[in-house]
Amino acid sequence: MEQQKREYGLFTAIAMIVGIVIGSGIFFKSDDMLGYTGGNVGLAVLVFCIAAFTIVFGCLTFSQLAALTDKPGGVITYANEFMGKRWACLFGWFQVFVYYPTLTVLLCWVVGIYVGLTMGWDLSFAGMVGIGLIWFFLCFLYNIFSAKIGGIFQEATVVIKLIPLFAIALAGLIFGDPIAAIQNPSPEAIEATKTLGWAAAIGPIAFSFDGWVISTAVAHEVKDAKHNMPRALVAAPLFVLAAYLMYFLGICGYLGADQVMALGDSAVAEVAANLISPAFASVIFVFVTISVMGTANGIILGYIRLPYSLALRNAIPGSNSVRTLNKKLNMPVNSAVFAMAVSGVWWVIHYLQNKYNLLINGDIAEIAIAVSYLLYIFLYYQVFKLWRKGVIKSVKYGVVYPLFAVLGSLFVLIGGLANPQFIIFVAICLISIIGGYLYGGKASDDVQI
Repeated sequence: MEQQKREYGLFTAIAMIVGIVIGSGIFFKSDDMLGYTGGNVGLAVLVFCIAAFTIVFGCLTFSQLAALTDKPGGVITYANEFMGKRWACLFGWFQVFVYYPTLTVLLCWVVGIYVGLTMGWDLSFAGMVGIGLIWFFLCFLYNIFSAKIGGIFQEATVVIKLIPLFAIALAGLIFGDPIAAIQNPSPEAIEATKTLGWAAAIGPIAFSFDGWVISTAVAHEVKDAKHNMPRALVAAPLFVLAAYLMYFLGICGYLGADQVMALGDSAVAEVAANLISPAFASVIFVFVTISVMGTANGIILGYIRLPYSLALRNAIPGSNSVRTLNKKLNMPVNSAVFAMAVSGVWWVIHYLQNKYNLLINGDIAEIAIAVSYLLYIFLYYQVFKLWRKGVIKSVKYGVVYPLFAVLGSLFVLIGGLANPQFIIFVAICLISIIGGYLYGGKASDDVQI
């Protein structure tokens, strides 16, 4: 089989990973992080660092799998290559039925939040959902009818999303007092350190960092991937950590932790309005809104092709229809419709979860992310097995890094368990996981075109 030409160098690989990871989460999760830590800024910074290094070790471990296969597909391919088709189907079902749709629904809903803030509308939750649904359908439609438009929009938003992040970060650090925010915690913030409840802050932080694993899908296109991918997979999360800490300390140092929690998603505009003018706050909201739109677009851009890739292996019900390619559009339209239908179920769950406040300070996507880290442990173990077989020679890459990656995944799970409703949503995730594993017995070993 002819291999795809390796086009990307180290710098491009780092830029791609940073572009995937930096999205919208940091803008609307800062208040959630502080909520879990009782407003303790220093404790939140500590959890930031733990999360970042968890991801670094995960990246380093996955880079070994990436170096051993030139086939595209990321974690689903790794599962197929090193664990078998049942496990590949398990990972695929989780991504198709839980991971991607929950992220899609949440991000489109956040688009509704920021459109309302940008326009100055006092929207109800239903109003935010309504606007989110409009963006949801628009995003699916233009990605179906013109893949080029979706790609151009995605490239443009990579630059746009960095503007409010660094503008607020630098302004807050210069004109605020982040040191005081760390050194002078409130009594509630001090009390938060006496229990493990603060560990739940890993949920929103993991959401802000999520997307790093998607970058493994481009490993086969990177020059000297065996050396450059590990370097990129370390440098990129550290860059993202630095950017996020600058923003978080900047906004907390300027407004104070209590004010950030009170203002919630509008905290970013409050800083912009106080530092320059209310008009500048509106401009910042526009940039943030476009950033969130771009993140949602990126998820949808990948999601509409995922049922198609599973259908090519007869790995989902209705595979014959789902793998049909529209020749005029050169697009798997039925796959996109399948993805929209699954997302529709999660729109209902998201609405009910918010209406009845089932997840305090959390959301459905955080649960999906926590479960995904649980699944990664099985792949980390494969790296250890490859070391034992002598395929991977380095003790660092074969033992030390997988061990720290597993500990990081367990920490993410502990954070999720802090929410009393966590088990309920995990049960929903398990339905897709078990279903995928059982259905994997029917999957084909070869791609059916």
